[in-house]
Amino acid sequence: MNVTFEIARLVDLPIIVAIYNQAVNTRESTADLNPLTVNQKQSWFLNHDVDKNRPLWVIKNLNQQIIGWMSLSDFYGRPAYLHTTEVSLYLDQTYQGQGVGKQALSFLETQVKRYQIETVLAFIFGHNLASQHLFVDFGYQKWAHLPAVAVLDGIQRDLNIFGKKY
Repeated sequence: MNVTFEIARLVDLPIIVAIYNQAVNTRESTADLNPLTVNQKQSWFLNHDVDKNRPLWVIKNLNQQIIGWMSLSDFYGRPAYLHTTEVSLYLDQTYQGQGVGKQALSFLETQVKRYQIETVLAFIFGHNLASQHLFVDFGYQKWAHLPAVAVLDGIQRDLNIFGKKY
């Protein structure tokens, strides 16, 4: 399946939130425990500013339907980390396992220099093996292991931080 990437617009926020909320319910890729509303995600959306080198892209299929999104966010919020970013990648469940994640990370590879990024970090739960394999396949290495730092439905979960220098 071939996909395209476009800078997200505010009108895209409801589908971005819907896709994110699918992930909330799986307990695989976010520490949010309850679905979020569009209003709750609005300031997050506005913090993704191309002019500040923090883009948010929607991923569209050939029918121009949004099937996922990817963002670059500030890491730790301090000026010295300006060239380090956290990547987030969420796909509609219907489109997972079809190579869209690989296309997204390939696209990201073409964008990091444009946005003056030198280091990309991915925060991935220890039990999310599919995401770990995806990032390792793109040259990310496990830089940190934080044991039992999250509790999801009464189960302690590890968080791994994968990183890559560009």
